[in-house]
Amino acid sequence: MGATHPMMRTAVLLSLLILLVPLSGCFGSSDEDKTPEPALYYPDINDRQFLDWEWNGSYSMVLEQGPHTVLEVQEATFEVDTSDIWETGPPTSNVHLSYWLPSNTEAGEKVPVIAVVSPYFSFGQPGDESGATNVVGGGRGEFIYDNYIPHGYAFAQVSVFGTEESSGCFDYRGAGEGLGIHHAVEWLGQQNWSNGNVGLYGKSYEGATQWEAAALGSEHLKTIVPISGTTALHPLLYKNGSAEARSQVMHMNYFGSTVDYNGDDLDNICPDIVEGIFAGPATYGLGELDPYMQNYYDERSHIDKAFQNWNGSIYWVQGMQDWNVDPHQVFGGPSGTNWYLDYSAAGYDVRGMLGQWEHNYPDQWSKHNAQDSGYGGEAIHNMTRWDWGQDLFEWFEYYLKGIGPKPDNHAQIQRNDGEWRIEDLWPPQDATWESIDLSNCDQQGSSVGRSLCSRRRSTNRDIHL
Repeated sequence: MGATHPMMRTAVLLSLLILLVPLSGCFGSSDEDKTPEPALYYPDINDRQFLDWEWNGSYSMVLEQGPHTVLEVQEATFEVDTSDIWETGPPTSNVHLSYWLPSNTEAGEKVPVIAVVSPYFSFGQPGDESGATNVVGGGRGEFIYDNYIPHGYAFAQVSVFGTEESSGCFDYRGAGEGLGIHHAVEWLGQQNWSNGNVGLYGKSYEGATQWEAAALGSEHLKTIVPISGTTALHPLLYKNGSAEARSQVMHMNYFGSTVDYNGDDLDNICPDIVEGIFAGPATYGLGELDPYMQNYYDERSHIDKAFQNWNGSIYWVQGMQDWNVDPHQVFGGPSGTNWYLDYSAAGYDVRGMLGQWEHNYPDQWSKHNAQDSGYGGEAIHNMTRWDWGQDLFEWFEYYLKGIGPKPDNHAQIQRNDGEWRIEDLWPPQDATWESIDLSNCDQQGSSVGRSLCSRRRSTNRDIHL
């Protein structure tokens, strides 16, 4: 055959190129064509085990220190109308609090507030009291002060009525105490340096004050983080068919540790105090015939009122080996209300961290190490959550600042052997219960141990921390 004309060769090559170009994507793409995976805003919870945490302190720290410094403490006292809250008592009472601001407020930036509301400021006998509100509280206060103020949060410590420099009746978990707490939340949310959003934090009684605040439904209260927090007084002291012995003395124990034993104490004594003195022994002696059930204890039930009156988010933290404020305060019992499920079903944003610790914080490692076998001891090696500061930071960033992705509504639950897993709810709703005859369990004296008397199967996600 003769030679092909150059013009013809060019035409053939151009035709082939035209045909091949549409097919080029079918054979793969170059690195330039690949769309990179979006970076996670925060490290995935399953990757926290590989991160470097601060292990040397007494509490957990966030992954990155914030850029702001902390300004000098400021104090405030404001008046509350209490003329209708007590049968007799002062017509007005004062709430006292102290607060610390981050340095960015000096430039006019508005910030959210994290507060601890407590009876424990200046708590104790004269000469042996705890610190006042203007002294950063050990543990809980230092944790917030070091972690969150540098990230642009204000921090406040509030004393309830009748304690520290707050006047009025010391109304143990009562309506008067709740009124003072509500006004504190309102005050913090309305300051010219505040963005209007308030979150509450604390354990035990300082968890109860959060429910007292939620019961009155302040629009400024965006989230609460009750850690083994009392949800109501009656189920704390009265359960399993009888009253605990401590029910006889709880009210007076608190009152005796908050007064100064001088003439000023007369302002703290109201009929509610006297009622509380008799309510405990009456419940202890009369049980279901207790005449104080309807008024005294109903007034001091807060979680049910919050369910009706408040619209916020809850980060529930509970020690599953807590025998002080035990888990039935949240999860009910054979005849109790499972508030975790009820709040979740009602559409509240609810998250949980449920560890095998006692009446402690998730990162309170020194107390975790003291737990005995059978009471969380088997889980000690994996119990302390050094990621707690970061976990809570991500929660606060979203609910108090509107920054970052919405946190997952799930329950992080630790097994008795120390392993952690994630469930959508607690108890999980996909559980299948298997009954085992007690006669098949090991017995040691009067106790049954070494073998579970109920087992469950569920789909879950194990996490390693």
